[in-house]
This record gives sequence, C-alpha cells and structure tokens, in this order.
Amino acid sequence: MTIPGIGPITALAIRAFAPPMESFRRGRDFSAWLGLVPRQHTTGGKPRLGGISKMGQRDLRRLLITGAIAVVRHAIRRGETSDPWLAGMIARKPMMLVSVALANRTARIVWAVTTKKESYRAHAAT
Repeated sequence: MTIPGIGPITALAIRAFAPPMESFRRGRDFSAWLGLVPRQHTTGGKPRLGGISKMGQRDLRRLLITGAIAVVRHAIRRGETSDPWLAGMIARKPMMLVSVALANRTARIVWAVTTKKESYRAHAAT
C-alpha cells in the first residue's frame, strides 16, 4: 500500500485474484497477464505497438488504472511531481494515456516489490 495509486482495496484484490508472483518471470509478464501491455504487430521484423490488449484480469486492471488516474490528477492539480518520468509524460501525452502507462508501471513495481519481499522506496527527486 506504500506504492502511489495502490490502496487497501487494490492491495487486497491483488492478493486475492493474482496468482503467486513467483509464477511470472518478470514484471512485464505480470503486466501482460493483467492486460496492460501494448498489443504487438510485427511485419518484416519491425514491431509496431498498438493499444493495450485488455486480454487479462479485468478487475485488477480497472483498480490499477483508477489508482493511476488519481495519482495523475493529483500531480496535475498540484502542478509538480517528484517523479521526473511522470512529469515528462504529463507534459507530452493525454491524461488517459499517461494513466494507463502509469498503471502498467505500477503493476511492474508491484511484481518487483512482491518477489523481492522488500518495501517500496519512492523515486528520489533530482
């Protein structure tokens, strides 16, 4: 619950609905299981990324995106954020795209924190 965008309901839902995190080799696999990674179309060896696949676990995906929307709205209203990645994305991209990208990133962080059995350390401001 220390990860921004993850509250008690989302944390409990991840514990209840997700399989053991050790069953995923990397964070992208967990994110793909949720349906938060871009759909890939390849031709001639050149990958082209489309929208998110939405092929995974619907409830967890919705909770992660809702939490990400709250984080993005808070950062926009406040006008500043300690995360340079999020600040750059907000400056360049539409809000919903940033929210889904942040949900994808959050899912990968959840996987990393859970498999390493560590607590979340916030990104240090530079």
